[in-house]
Amino acid sequence: MSLAQFPKSPNAVHPEKPNAVGSRNSLAQEGRDKVQESALILDETTDKVLHHIETKLPEEVLAKLDVMGGLKEKLYNYINQTYVNMFNRYTVTMEDEFVKKIRDFVDKEESKGLARYTPREMIELLDKIGGADKFNTGEIEKSMINMYGHLQGHIQRGMNDLENDTNSILRQKTDVGAFIRGENAYAILKCIFKDNEMRPKYVYDVKLSVNILDSELISPIYHYQVTVESLLKEAIQKHIQELIVKEIDRLKEELVDQGHAEMSGSEIMFEKIKKIENYTDDDSEDEKSKRYTILAKKFLDRIEGLRATIDLDDYDPLNIRENIKYVIDEENIRNRGYNTTINAITSILDTSKLGYQVCDNMKNARVCIIKEYEEQDHTLLPDERYDIRLAYYDQAQLRETVREYDRQMDAFTREISTVGDVLDAHYQSSKRFRSLKDFEDLSKRLMNREWLRRKEAEKHDSSFVHKDDLGMLYCENTFVEKNNRTYEDRIKFLKRRLTTYKDQLQKLHGYQNPIERVILDERVDYVTKRFNEFTYQVNPHHIQPGMILDLNVTTIKRKQFMLKGMANVLNEFLSGVSKGFQDAAFATFKRRRSTIREDIDQSFSVDDASEQNLFEMAYKTNSDDISGSVDLSPKKAKSKKSGLKEL
Repeated sequence: MSLAQFPKSPNAVHPEKPNAVGSRNSLAQEGRDKVQESALILDETTDKVLHHIETKLPEEVLAKLDVMGGLKEKLYNYINQTYVNMFNRYTVTMEDEFVKKIRDFVDKEESKGLARYTPREMIELLDKIGGADKFNTGEIEKSMINMYGHLQGHIQRGMNDLENDTNSILRQKTDVGAFIRGENAYAILKCIFKDNEMRPKYVYDVKLSVNILDSELISPIYHYQVTVESLLKEAIQKHIQELIVKEIDRLKEELVDQGHAEMSGSEIMFEKIKKIENYTDDDSEDEKSKRYTILAKKFLDRIEGLRATIDLDDYDPLNIRENIKYVIDEENIRNRGYNTTINAITSILDTSKLGYQVCDNMKNARVCIIKEYEEQDHTLLPDERYDIRLAYYDQAQLRETVREYDRQMDAFTREISTVGDVLDAHYQSSKRFRSLKDFEDLSKRLMNREWLRRKEAEKHDSSFVHKDDLGMLYCENTFVEKNNRTYEDRIKFLKRRLTTYKDQLQKLHGYQNPIERVILDERVDYVTKRFNEFTYQVNPHHIQPGMILDLNVTTIKRKQFMLKGMANVLNEFLSGVSKGFQDAAFATFKRRRSTIREDIDQSFSVDDASEQNLFEMAYKTNSDDISGSVDLSPKKAKSKKSGLKEL
């Protein structure tokens, strides 16, 4: 049976509309001629009544009855007005109700069948024996989901290959869009295509850095030596936020039921902030504080400073802290996220026909290095190769990395300035006495001593700009640049200086190569190479805590086998470990309850109305606390000094 065989009846009263209340016509008639059927019933009934009257009544009575016309016509009209109309309406009503009951029955049976993989009788039998918690179809459902998941993965991989190949053909060039798709473009930190130094005409060198934030990871990642106390506090915080969200959902439903307008995003945010005091506070010393409702203060005190390992001399299986650590280790919260990420990247490389000979998984440091070939001379490696560095950074690591990056940038600035000073001294020493080679020589010969003295004093002024730096902006004193160093202006400035030094040497010596020029040329080339390598790296000032994937690919321009393969691997990896960017305005959107039907969403779980959330009951507040208004009036607070003055 299917629902199409039983069309729904219109909620209307009409004598002729099919299946309407009181109608003479029914959709269940399936095209039968109602007029002919009614005439047949009417004629047969009239003949029977007439025959009965003629048989029972005497002739003189029959003669008196047949005065105003034939008796048969009178009986025909009477029966047509009463019996036949009543019979037709009864038939239509009966058929209509029967169709509705059959349709509802089919709906119920199909909904039961959709949510089960096993026969209904077996489910009822298991429920009667032990209940849903003893016998369920969970394992079967997981197996089916895994099978469909693997099938979908293979199909998706083939579609990704086809999509990337099609896009590259239509694009007619290689760029960042050919490497990573648009929905993941926000995660790119740095992507550079450049010609290979050894074979610039035929080979590409591609560097890609992707930053997956902590908030975007499907499974959170923690460092190996993070304390048990931190893990527990984060779990409690997540639970508190879930309780607040449930309370806000109840508030929104109450407002809708009362006829009020739905809350805006800002109002929801303020309501969440107001609800925080119902679950926690800042008093960390009082044992009766709300912050210790879920987990008592004595437990948190016992595990203070406890990390991933305990010394054997101090280990006691009967202590409270050892048992709390055992519970946390059983949940595998510490390693779950990192292991999931490594399994994802290695399995995708295996199934994408991109093997690797080196896998250095430094688990405790949360760093994994994967290379196609063992580290060798780059001049001997093939032109199709890759290497991946996957690392997790927290705020403390980024702070140290930023400090070292700043130190290296200052060192390059001093070294390039030193090269410039030596080159300028060499240029001045090469001049003959009273020679005239440049504008400075001419100014010394023509201008008086007072003018020369004033110009020399200007060089020591902080606003002095060197003649070689005219037109170059060097803005590093803004608030944003101080706290989020890009070094963009300084990098351009230093690279321009290095180019100027090469031009000065060429102008000074031409095609001659004295020992002074050889030494200066070697130094300029060395500093230029190292500085380019340094600026090729990712600036840690713009890395946010989370997973960092550094990918270096070398590929042939006309072949691009490795580039296309790694594009598929990267997109599949990002979709497997990252939730992606979510707009809070769309993420918190919820339909009105008037448009929600319970029979739309099918679920494999069995709802148990008797289950209660103990934590939620412990935090349950009075209904008086729930209100639809938001107080946005400013409150007087103590002023706090901050170093962020401009913002």
